[in-house]
Amino acid sequence: MATKTKALCVVLLAIMINVASTAAADTAAAGYINHTVGGAAGWSFDTTTSKSSADYSAWAAKQTFNLGDYLMFNTNSNQTVIQTYNETTYRNCSMDDALDTDTFQYEGGSNSFGKPLTIAVPLTIEGPQFYFSDADDGFPCLHGMAFEIKVGHGLGLPPNLNQPPPPPYVEPPSTVEEGQSPPVTIISSPPSDGTRNGVHFPLMVLMVSLVLYLCEEPSS
Repeated sequence: MATKTKALCVVLLAIMINVASTAAADTAAAGYINHTVGGAAGWSFDTTTSKSSADYSAWAAKQTFNLGDYLMFNTNSNQTVIQTYNETTYRNCSMDDALDTDTFQYEGGSNSFGKPLTIAVPLTIEGPQFYFSDADDGFPCLHGMAFEIKVGHGLGLPPNLNQPPPPPYVEPPSTVEEGQSPPVTIISSPPSDGTRNGVHFPLMVLMVSLVLYLCEEPSS
């Protein structure tokens, strides 16, 4: 009987360890992702052949993009990274008619010619969006240096990318007497779903402790 009890204890402990490991792995796998644009080829253009260094549309088609992920552009200061939600701007490979609210240019912070740099672009809006380089009047974009993606909800925005806007200004009531403080409008932050609960470790520890207690041999 004692042998069977010990065997049962070993099996129960093995099952718990396996469940904990699997759940932890699933949680890690479901986290936010940094997508290196173009893979090892990076975000670049060969002016000699007039070709982009990668097929960016094919690369994007193999990825799954969600809120909170980042696009990592390994490039140099000869190129630009334009993010737009306006398909017309994307098709024209130009920011000439773009709006400040739907198109953004990411700067690398360097004015040196050909200096390597990495530009990180967070994905903060669901739905379709477009990327291209408008260097040399859009020439690289017209020859393949562009791609479009569709961003899903995934885990939602993490707290660091989900900052609430500042509260609007509220005109103090005319009845406020001198010396009194005007009312303050407080807007609480919406709950963020940008985190995911993993294994309930306190409960797991309790269960393991209980199994060890039950399986402990009585002292002689």
